[in-house]
Amino acid sequence: MSPLKRQILLITVIAAAIMELIDTSIVNVALNYMSGNLGATLEDISWVITSYAIANVIIIPMTSFLVNNLGRRNYYIGSIILFTFCSFMCGNATGIWELVAFRFLQGLGGGALLSVSAVVVYELFPKEKQATASALFGIGIFIGPTIGPTLGGFITENYSWPWIFYINIPIGIAAAISCMFLLGESPIKQQLKRIDWIGIFLLIAGVGSLQTVLERGETDDWFAAGYIIVLSVIATLSIIGFIVWELSIENPIVNLRILKYRSLSIAAILTFITGMGMYTSIYLTPVVAQRLLGFTPTQSGLLLLPGSIVAVLALIITGKLLQKGVAPAFMILLGFLCFIYFNWSMSRINLETPAIDITLNLIFRAIGMALLTVPLSTLAVSSLEAKDMPQGTSLNNMMRQLGGSFGISIINTYVARRVALHRMDLITHIKVENPVAVERINTYTHLFQQKGFGLFDAKQKAMQLIENVVVKQSFFSSYLDAYLLIGLFFAIVLPLLIFVAKRDKAKPLVIPSSDH
Repeated sequence: MSPLKRQILLITVIAAAIMELIDTSIVNVALNYMSGNLGATLEDISWVITSYAIANVIIIPMTSFLVNNLGRRNYYIGSIILFTFCSFMCGNATGIWELVAFRFLQGLGGGALLSVSAVVVYELFPKEKQATASALFGIGIFIGPTIGPTLGGFITENYSWPWIFYINIPIGIAAAISCMFLLGESPIKQQLKRIDWIGIFLLIAGVGSLQTVLERGETDDWFAAGYIIVLSVIATLSIIGFIVWELSIENPIVNLRILKYRSLSIAAILTFITGMGMYTSIYLTPVVAQRLLGFTPTQSGLLLLPGSIVAVLALIITGKLLQKGVAPAFMILLGFLCFIYFNWSMSRINLETPAIDITLNLIFRAIGMALLTVPLSTLAVSSLEAKDMPQGTSLNNMMRQLGGSFGISIINTYVARRVALHRMDLITHIKVENPVAVERINTYTHLFQQKGFGLFDAKQKAMQLIENVVVKQSFFSSYLDAYLLIGLFFAIVLPLLIFVAKRDKAKPLVIPSSDH
């Protein structure tokens, strides 16, 4: 391949990976607009995010099977076409569940844009330049989800929310055409393996059912709804069946046997919590900024931009420190502490907090992500044999996506419960014995009387205004509680690092190339 063709293919696959990752977060700042336009609740609209994440969870472990059976070129180009077509259909969606369905299919197409892109990038560089390849792809895939909200905010405010999906169409078409002419099959021929269809079915049934229970349980009063009971049983049996089946067959879709390695099993737990923190924070922050602090979509997106710039620099420094022998566990510790501080700081903001303070908090989140991205992947494969590394990396990636989708569901349920509690707490103070409450009601009543309302109507309007204040404050306090809960999850699992603090100095450090 000529140098020019190599550069075009390199740009193509990195652009495809960035496009897929941008779509994990670009919708976050548009949720408010989607909710109003499609007539959906915040709980329903969150499926736009979680359906995409679930699809990634399902497809990532299947990538090697699909590449072996369909051929890398066919699978990659087919995935780009599926992703691009579903992007168009997402923009054209007229109902919430139509949008969710195409987001799920879009996520299935996006799986190859991450896994296969990474492999192609490393094939295009000689061995002595693998560090350059790692830096290029690492920065590219890190930029995607961090600039997503900024880009989404600009598009939503200046055009309309469907354009956050339409923007993928020209990029997808160009990437598909480029790959048709330039992308070849993998030079490494792997033995064709039988696809674990039972494992795939159990994984889809278990994750899908559990996700639905977590998403809809609070709305439909949990086990008072018959379908919640049915799905809970399906989720339990499917997950247990999946574990038993995957441990009993020769070529499982997810090789759970490698969890016997302590470094991988602990890394998987930490990665799950990291995914939870990453996705919930990038979901909660735009919602709080727009619905409660009055920010525009562009302003909400710009809150994350400084952190994104700092994170790229931190990611480069992290890679260099790991190459110089700094223990991954130490970097992970620093990353977790940054995340704990971020969540604690966000739980202490108020309705008058300026944008600069939130931006500074988000910089700590971004640094935490940069400190966790590569070290967690390195820790995950540090004890594995070479043949197990692809499965270990895939399993680790799956745990991150799973943590994100579960995290958003858990947070929605938690916020709904906390809203009711905070509202009850606030209204107990609105009584005649409370001079502050009486003074506030009288002030509002006089205000409406001055606008021409009679005494009775003015009092009704005053009480409605008080109710609006109570509802707003109840939601705000609940979201702050949600930040604190996520920070608590990080603190709870932090002691696990004690068990992997000592790394075998004799074993060379391996930085996996296919992680994202």
